[in-house]
Amino acid sequence: MAGRNEGGQLRGGWTARRTAVVAAGAAVALVAGAAVAVQRHGGVASVLPVASPTPEPTRSPLLPADPADAARPTAAGLARALAAGLRDPALGPHVAVSVVDTSTGAPLLETGARAVVLPASTAKIATAVAVLTGLPPDRRLTTRVVTGPGPGDVVLVGGGDPTLSGPFTRPGYPGAARLADLAAAVRTALAGKAVRRVLVDDSLYTGPQLGPGWRPEYVTSGDVSPVQALMVDEGRTSLTPVDGPFRAPRRPDPALAAGHDLAVLLGAPRAAVLRGPAPPGGATLGQVASPTIVELVEQMLTRSDNDLAEALARQLALARGLPASFTGAAAALRAVLADVLVRAGATPQAVQLADGSGLSRLDRVQPGGLTRLLSAIAGADRNRLFPVLSGLPVAGFDGTLSHRFRRGPGRPAAGVVRAKTGTLNGVSALAGLVRTRDGRLLAFDLTADAVPLGATLASQTALDRLAAALAGCGCR
Repeated sequence: MAGRNEGGQLRGGWTARRTAVVAAGAAVALVAGAAVAVQRHGGVASVLPVASPTPEPTRSPLLPADPADAARPTAAGLARALAAGLRDPALGPHVAVSVVDTSTGAPLLETGARAVVLPASTAKIATAVAVLTGLPPDRRLTTRVVTGPGPGDVVLVGGGDPTLSGPFTRPGYPGAARLADLAAAVRTALAGKAVRRVLVDDSLYTGPQLGPGWRPEYVTSGDVSPVQALMVDEGRTSLTPVDGPFRAPRRPDPALAAGHDLAVLLGAPRAAVLRGPAPPGGATLGQVASPTIVELVEQMLTRSDNDLAEALARQLALARGLPASFTGAAAALRAVLADVLVRAGATPQAVQLADGSGLSRLDRVQPGGLTRLLSAIAGADRNRLFPVLSGLPVAGFDGTLSHRFRRGPGRPAAGVVRAKTGTLNGVSALAGLVRTRDGRLLAFDLTADAVPLGATLASQTALDRLAAALAGCGCR
């Protein structure tokens, strides 16, 4: 998680991101302006002329509202600005475009915006909106250890916290509960009593552990863990590079693996570890809590964390009295989003998700639905939904956009665009918020759902170019 934002703080800190939003007044807009140079100190002895270094972009702060004189783009102007980029062959034959004025909620340019597309990870925007609408922002997910049914038995009870940290959590992962702290509390409570068995209770979740429309290799490739109510390090089997993709192969049964990890920390590495329910009335030996829902949502968006997305969707299901399963989570997401979508001027059917992460190839979204949600984030619902904006990756700076917009045609938008990426086989998407050259805040969704084989990276560059065209556009 190392890396630094414009304030010199470690990138990825939930509190730092949220504080930046609140200090600016409200999380509703982006500042206009091109990238500016960062002054460099120190000299190099040389008799040859030395070219000036390429200016580094700055990360735009947040502002409370559009400037009063910010000109509104026209559909014709936007179409001209995007025309060349939309012809890029890397995007394939079909690109759905939706651009909405956040000040009024009015669509400015929509081409295929009501077409049903596969959203990939841009679906996490909808998950975030639903979770922040349906759950208390200060809720935390608790992992407990209680006394078991027999002498020497302890029961590790999962509360659905995928951020519970062990040896394979990235450095700088802030605020997460630690299995070592839980074990220390249990050892103190046991006062020297030997541990004979560690039972694992992950019964909070029900149903299949892999989502409908998921590929089995998502687990082995490290995209996501089997969805269980108990896991350590999101089921990872190794530490992933700090600045690389947050991927490592996952354990096939994260809950049992967590039980084994606890046994070792309790000084009982040979204790039997098996599934079993926590007995009624079992005394609590120790517990640890996750960061708040607000902080989890921010982190889910910044890192495009599939495990967090699925966990949050299940918490929403539980809050609505539904099973904590893929079916229950999908029903909860659709019910909550239907109300938000209608208020934002979209149809209730504009977002239909089969999972919380966007990994499922059964997910269906109208790009116009996502831009209406983004418009709500910057509008009437901003106080409740500000973690969506503060969690969206900043182009060229953090999260899934940290290495994009750093060079090439997208570079002028570095620090200006805040957006969620989406990538699956044949799909490349980018959805978020951008302020135009004239100071107008726009919500946009660009989804190419017929990307040619082998053109994924090129399609991402093409989408970055389109976002930069929006950022630099007066478009009147």
